[in-house]
Amino acid sequence: MDELTAEDLMYGYMNGIFPMADTDGSLYWYSPDPRAIIPIDTYKPSKSLRPILNKKLFEIHINRNFEAVMRHCAMPRNGEPETWISEEIIKAYCDLYKMGMAHSVEAYIGDRLVGGLYGVAIGGVYFGESMFYLEPNSSKVAFHYLIENLRKQGYELLDTQFINDNVKRYGAIEIPRADYLILLRKAIQQPRSFVPDTPNIYFDPNE
Repeated sequence: MDELTAEDLMYGYMNGIFPMADTDGSLYWYSPDPRAIIPIDTYKPSKSLRPILNKKLFEIHINRNFEAVMRHCAMPRNGEPETWISEEIIKAYCDLYKMGMAHSVEAYIGDRLVGGLYGVAIGGVYFGESMFYLEPNSSKVAFHYLIENLRKQGYELLDTQFINDNVKRYGAIEIPRADYLILLRKAIQQPRSFVPDTPNIYFDPNE
């Protein structure tokens, strides 16, 4: 196929598929069966995370530096030489961000970005893509405030694609692809805004 575009991404997400790059840069589209989702209404922070939240160690922002979040997520981890986030994917998602359809939730200490996540928002669905951390618990706190924002803004579905130990800790479950597509078609029709009307900082340790 030609170079991946923001329009390709939109079409894919609306039809239950998403791209990943192989180590040689080749792009493949996936539609897992079963599909992993995180129920928005039933998420609860773990007992170990609650004191971290109470300490207010991080300042949380939305969309302050989307591309930086993607590039941190693209860094190899756990000894792996490559990741599925290629330069082509970064460019396409950054274009989608400029269109107002992709969003990041970011954790800072001072002016230093130390953790965060990014994904795509269409209608009442948030399609979670990847997260990273440079300081312990920073990505977990960013995820907590992602959920808080999705609840506040009335989102209905949080897609997390594949099940693994990382998403299980946030309450991810698997459902048949057919059931996922039914939920997707319903939720995607709901008009929602990811960015809240209130200020873009969830908590500021300096206040």
